[in-house]
Amino acid sequence: MPVIESKYEAPRFFKNPHIATIYAATLRKVDFKCDKRERLELGDGDFLDLDWAFTEHSSKKLIIALHGLAGDANRPYMLGMAKIFTETGWDYCGMNFRSCSGEINRLYRSYNAGATEDLAELLSHVLQKDKYDEIALVGFSLGGNLLLKYLGERDQLPKQIKVAVAVSTPCDLSASLEALNLPKNKLYSNRFKKNLKDILYERQLAFPKELEKSQISACNSLLAIDELYTSRAHGYASAAEYYEKCSCLQFLPNIKIPTLLLNAENDSFLTSASFPKKIAENSAYLYLETPKYGGHVGFIQHKKKYYQEERALEFIQNHLY
Repeated sequence: MPVIESKYEAPRFFKNPHIATIYAATLRKVDFKCDKRERLELGDGDFLDLDWAFTEHSSKKLIIALHGLAGDANRPYMLGMAKIFTETGWDYCGMNFRSCSGEINRLYRSYNAGATEDLAELLSHVLQKDKYDEIALVGFSLGGNLLLKYLGERDQLPKQIKVAVAVSTPCDLSASLEALNLPKNKLYSNRFKKNLKDILYERQLAFPKELEKSQISACNSLLAIDELYTSRAHGYASAAEYYEKCSCLQFLPNIKIPTLLLNAENDSFLTSASFPKKIAENSAYLYLETPKYGGHVGFIQHKKKYYQEERALEFIQNHLY
C-alpha cells in the first residue's frame, strides 16, 4: 500500500519531539482502570499477567495491546487505547511482558523485542475461550516490533486476527540503539539503563549463580545490558545476533493482514530503517503513516484522546467493515 498522508497536527509546543515524548510518558493522566487481572500459566512454567477491561455489553471483539521497553499495561498509552476501544464496544486485554507486572517472573529469561512465543501462547489462551470472532492487535515501541515480527514470521495466523497497528516502532533494533546513544537522547538512554539495571539487580538476587552484581554494575550502556543479559538469557550468542534476528524489518514483506505502522518523522528513537516506504508501497497489507510530529508515542492533541488512539480505532474499524 502507498504511504498514507497523515492528518495529525501537533499543538504548538508539542512540535518539539522531546516535549511531546516526555509529557506523554510522564505527565499524561488517563481516567481508566482495568476490570481484572488474570494470571496465564505458560507452558515453560512461567507466567504472564493480563489486564482485562470489558465493554458495557457482551462483545465478540477484542483488542490486545503490547507495551514498550521497561513498560507495563498500566502506562498511559496503554490505558488510553483501552479507554477508546472499550467505549466503542470492544473488550481489551493488556499484555504485561514477563516481569513487567510488578512481580519477577519465575525463570531466568524474561522478555525481549522478538519473544513472539509469548504472544502466540496468549492468543492460544484467548482463542480457547471461544468468545471472540474478531481480534485486533496493537503494539507500542518494542511491543510494536514484537507484534510486526509475529505477523510476518508465520505462514498462517488464527483466522480471528483481523487487523493490527504498531505505534512508534523501531524496525531495526541495532540502528535504533545507535540512535538512543546519540547525545540528544542521553536522558532517555540513561532512564532506560537505570530501569533495566534495577530489574537486573532484582533478578540477580533470584538467580545468583547466573548473574553477579559486579557484572550489572559494569554495564554502562544499553548495549552492555543486552550483551550481558538480554541476548544470552534468550538463547542468542550476542547482542548483535539478537538485534539481527529479532528486528521486524525483515518480516514486514510477509505480513498478510491489514497493518498500520504509525511512526513520527521527528521520533528521535527511530532511524530511516523505521520508515520502510518501499516495503509499504510493494505490500498489499502494510500501511505506513509518518506524521511530521509526534515524538515517541507523543501524538498529543487539543483534547484528552491522543491521535494514535483515534487513528488506531479508525484504521481497525475501517478494515473490519
